[in-house]
Amino acid sequence: MLYDVTDLGSLGGPELDSYAHGINITGQVVGSTNIGPPSYRSHAFLYSGGVMSDLGTLAGKSDSNAWDINDVGQVVGDSGAHAFFYSGGSMTDLGTLGGTLLGETQSYAYGINSTGQAVGWSYWHDPQSQPGDRDPSRAFLYSGGVMMNLGTLGGSNSLAFDINDAGQVVGRADIVGGGSSDAFLYSGGVMTDLGTLGGLGSDAQGINNLGQVVGQATRSDGEEHAFLYSGGVMTDLGTLGTSQSTAFDINTGGQVVGWSNVASGGTAIFHAFVYNGGSLMDLNSLIPSTSGWTLTKANAINDVGQIVGDGTIGGAPHGFLLTPRP
Repeated sequence: MLYDVTDLGSLGGPELDSYAHGINITGQVVGSTNIGPPSYRSHAFLYSGGVMSDLGTLAGKSDSNAWDINDVGQVVGDSGAHAFFYSGGSMTDLGTLGGTLLGETQSYAYGINSTGQAVGWSYWHDPQSQPGDRDPSRAFLYSGGVMMNLGTLGGSNSLAFDINDAGQVVGRADIVGGGSSDAFLYSGGVMTDLGTLGGLGSDAQGINNLGQVVGQATRSDGEEHAFLYSGGVMTDLGTLGTSQSTAFDINTGGQVVGWSNVASGGTAIFHAFVYNGGSLMDLNSLIPSTSGWTLTKANAINDVGQIVGDGTIGGAPHGFLLTPRP
């Protein structure tokens, strides 16, 4: 499989940064980009029909980031450390779970499904906490106008990163004792520990409509590798030749995208990958060699195989869109 690569640009000129985080079935892309002077702040964008549009910010906030988009064009993200829901040209504050950090309430939304349910995390105020206790972070499910705390695996903190159309949620949560965090699958009101690859700790980043989960887990040798969890089994997807990789998304065809370190020694150099049919492939080898791109991170893939992520071109970090060639 070879791909054509599209530079998504930025809202402030070719020398400014942009990052692509999510894509839907129609090829609409969301992410964040620096806007031009005078502020040079980060703003959420929607890229559709070859045009990048600024989604703005919540009232009174100066920055924003968009993390996911569903197939009807609804977007979630954060603005001024509050989760937002964007639909029909309007950005709505989803609120928080009431907890604070340094006196401020915070929440972040990272995933949305076709029915408009959103997931993320927020600081939560435990009514049993004592004065001086730090409020923990908790994964949330936002549905029907209500933000629900999904709990943990027995520890204090949890984060949610994705949700499928069946309402299954994935993320990571502290386990009993608080020594580490494990990937979880939340389904039918129950949070299940997905385990690891033999080491300490794991993190689930994406789930498809078949209930297959991807993320990163630690092996018994301490290396952190991308995994695919399917049918109750966690499979090591390997790396691009070194000791570290992470998977961020999976489509219903079982194609997985992420990044992997490609350098040996002390310097980490990451390349975007696609995992397909049992093979982990460097996406830089699947685009024209004269493109000028270095693709560093693949963040999302839709069901027709289009991939979005981050890379560099002309010395600037830019979001990219890869479209499979016929």
